[in-house]
Amino acid sequence: MSGTPTETDEPQILVERITTLDDDDLHALCEATDAAIIDGGGFGWINPPGRRALETYYRGVLLVPERELFVARLNGDIVGSAHLVRPPRNNEAQAFAAQLMHAFIAPFARGHGMARLLVEGVEERARDIGYHILNLDVRETQGAAIRLYESMGYTRWGEHPDYALVRGTVIRGYFYHKRLRPRKGQASA
Repeated sequence: MSGTPTETDEPQILVERITTLDDDDLHALCEATDAAIIDGGGFGWINPPGRRALETYYRGVLLVPERELFVARLNGDIVGSAHLVRPPRNNEAQAFAAQLMHAFIAPFARGHGMARLLVEGVEERARDIGYHILNLDVRETQGAAIRLYESMGYTRWGEHPDYALVRGTVIRGYFYHKRLRPRKGQASA
């Protein structure tokens, strides 16, 4: 049997934390990001910023000590990513909480459960390095993401009525958190 995938083969799915990007991975990540931005998948950009800007952005992410980049791969190609963002060292009061940011799966790769696996990968890493809380925020227009986070045990704790301005329309945003470790004195679930 050859190594060529057929329609009956299961897709190969992988989520990993990466510290370097070769040219092929950087190209795939930029393509996936463009597709997610065009689809309205958040990420802060409303319009794709161009390849040079995305390449510079992702190379920069890898240089920031407080950020870790996670990617989702479908059959070896990067099709999504997320960031684990640790608080700055001077923020001792909130040193127990990290943030999940910029999580997305490109529209052409959805439907394989990778978004859940990507979030679980970030949660596992955050838990492993000692964080108790994982925070995130999301636009109200991202219903699939909201349903995913709520199904994974994230609690909506707040709402911002003027969270984003997209093509002249003000969009509400929601804030979520998830406890990764029990409070002191609490038994783990």
